[in-house]
Amino acid sequence: MKNSLSDKRLKAQLGRFALLLLALLLPALQAAAQTADTPEMADALRSSGKIYVVVAVVTVVLAGLLAFLVSLDRKVSRLERELKD
Repeated sequence: MKNSLSDKRLKAQLGRFALLLLALLLPALQAAAQTADTPEMADALRSSGKIYVVVAVVTVVLAGLLAFLVSLDRKVSRLERELKD
């Protein structure tokens, strides 16, 4: 009985160790996979002036998300007040 309990603990510890090792190695592998060259796509977009279109689209999308979150917060606050009263 005691032997099977210690086997389970050992397996659990090995599993945790494997997860920790994986969590520590993945960022190192990702950093090693990156090249030191400059990004070609950004240079091409900048030279043709299309980078401003990309920035504008990203800005519009983020503004839309912000507006949605603000309206959602107002609706939730109104519902909370109605529920409280």
